[in-house]
Amino acid sequence: MSTVLVTGIAGFIGSSIARALLAEGAQVRGIDNLSTGSMANLEEIRSQIDFRNADVLDQDAVLHACRGVDYVFHEAAIPSVPKSVDDPIGTNGPNLTGTLCVLEAARKAVVKRVLYAASSAAYGDSPELPKTEAMLPSPLSPYAVQKLAGEHYLASYYRVYGLETVSLRYFNIFGPRQDPSSQYSGVLARFISLMLAGQTPTIYGDGSTSRDFTYIDNVVSANLLAAKAPAERVAGQVFNVATGERTTLLEAFAEIKRITGYTGGLNHAEEREGDIKHSLADISAAQSAFGYKVIADLVFGLEQTIEWAKESVAAV
Repeated sequence: MSTVLVTGIAGFIGSSIARALLAEGAQVRGIDNLSTGSMANLEEIRSQIDFRNADVLDQDAVLHACRGVDYVFHEAAIPSVPKSVDDPIGTNGPNLTGTLCVLEAARKAVVKRVLYAASSAAYGDSPELPKTEAMLPSPLSPYAVQKLAGEHYLASYYRVYGLETVSLRYFNIFGPRQDPSSQYSGVLARFISLMLAGQTPTIYGDGSTSRDFTYIDNVVSANLLAAKAPAERVAGQVFNVATGERTTLLEAFAEIKRITGYTGGLNHAEEREGDIKHSLADISAAQSAFGYKVIADLVFGLEQTIEWAKESVAAV
């Protein structure tokens, strides 16, 4: 990879992908409007990247950023089901129209391949487990609809224009640099932050809700592997990125309690609109197409994330 563009580079996932790309010797360019991302995520690599404070809805800025780029890793989004329920029109812009702007810029700039941060929310609340890419999508929330529509745009751009695209459906990602104070953060980041502070976390529902919690290193690895895979194996397609294991919220709470030494309890609240009950991925398609494998399990990921969280608190 010679030159790459990461949208949403100041975010939790985008900054993690950027670090891995730099480690592989790529020239990294990034855009972010900093609405959900933070420059703190780029602190130690800021001098090594071409950072541009821009919005993915700014077509001129995105086209300029795509010039001379080989690969685009499109991570920019407002990744929140509750936010999309509260503001479906406001989130549609960044999540869907922004994706279209990126695709059109990549097409005009003759980019080799676009990798897209799709979402497991596309599957909805179908009781069938595990989720396979061949299942009929059934999105519940506006966020899920927006991300699914983005997948269709990517497939269309491959079929109509020949732009190589790959959609990676992320399942509940967690890890260092995920901001626990943000309304967009995942449940594990909030649990860890609260429990380290001796505060009581809240579970929406009875705690039996389960997720395929996926440590960030797995997601980064999947992106790099999918970028390098032969076009005939991946172009225009959708792949699950997860661990193939599911954990209930109560089990996750218990594991974090064990690692942190938290001695408090747990609050319960009503389930939220748009939330799905269970999520579990079949990852065999990604394994077959581009050699994806789980390189970090839940316990390892929690240990690494909790250690980072402790160091972050100590540094303040």
